[in-house]
Amino acid sequence: MGWDADAAVGVLVALLGVGLVAAGARWKGRAVRPFAASRARAVAQREYARDLQRAADHVIAAARRAAGEGEPAIVTVEAVMRMTEERYGYAGVERRHAAAALRRRFEHGRCAADCVTDAYG
Repeated sequence: MGWDADAAVGVLVALLGVGLVAAGARWKGRAVRPFAASRARAVAQREYARDLQRAADHVIAAARRAAGEGEPAIVTVEAVMRMTEERYGYAGVERRHAAAALRRRFEHGRCAADCVTDAYG
């Protein structure tokens, strides 16, 4: 019984697959965990800021939908804090962080024309 090219390639692919599975079982999860605590903190801070911005966008959109014809949408910092805690699972959101995120989204979304906020107070 001789080896042809297809059989040799099949054996090589099978060995490579077994090797990758063994490596994955051995080093499970290392690729997703940061190697340094400082990198973990930096990632957590970026996620926190991004989640605050998203919560501010959701609150602005909800306030615009809830406002009547010709009425300004009222967007509060407390609503952003509540949305961030409920939707993204943060235990405590600082008011100054929520206010800063709301100010950024307020200016970015050109909300001065149809929104009112307490983020500047």
